[in-house]
Amino acid sequence: QVQLVESGGGLVQAGGSLRLSCAASVSIFGFTAMGWYRQAPGKQRELVARITSGGNRSIYADSVKGRFTISRDYAKRTVILQMNSLKPEDTAVYYCAAGYNLTPDYWGQGTQVTVSS
Repeated sequence: QVQLVESGGGLVQAGGSLRLSCAASVSIFGFTAMGWYRQAPGKQRELVARITSGGNRSIYADSVKGRFTISRDYAKRTVILQMNSLKPEDTAVYYCAAGYNLTPDYWGQGTQVTVSS
């Protein structure tokens, strides 16, 4: 059973930074893609950032480009989302996801990020 556990969420003022971490219960070598999604109240879940194997390619939502960075640490079986220059509109529950293709097969429980103005 694959488990993904997020940590690092919290309350931060606009302009601040947070670092989200997702720890996997298994080796992450087998996943084609790992990513971070978010869901704000009353909105659909959206892709924030994703990193894929085979070229180590990463993509970002337009709204976070230049502010967020996704990375992987194979030895620690973790995926990190570094979030800088946070804005109130970044407020959401952030979910880690992992998949054997681009569609997630596993989800974490989510971590709340709240950015105050």
